[in-house]
Amino acid sequence: MENIALYIMAGFLVFAGISHFTKKNFFMKTMPPYIPKHEEMVIISGITEIILGIGLLFSQTKSFAAWGIILLFIAVFPANIYMVTSGKFKKIPNWILWLRLPLQIIMIAWAYFYTI
Repeated sequence: MENIALYIMAGFLVFAGISHFTKKNFFMKTMPPYIPKHEEMVIISGITEIILGIGLLFSQTKSFAAWGIILLFIAVFPANIYMVTSGKFKKIPNWILWLRLPLQIIMIAWAYFYTI
């Protein structure tokens, strides 16, 4: 079961990272105005997600990748808050936007499991 959860998290991160390139405009819209260089930040975060997702799959890099994922989820939390408060995401049901906030905490706890 542990391996299945690991592969799910790795797959989620790689898929999300690729989405930063295939849906770049969406991710740029999620960036709060006070964060500079939106396009560069979207690209960097996408590459980071892909690398960290792949890093989870190898015992030599799993713990390092998990700590990186934790830091990444903390770093992108302001974007999730911005999605809820900006009013720019009317096509996404409000309850889903709110659900993403506690889901970040669950994702951090899930990643923490792989730091050991």
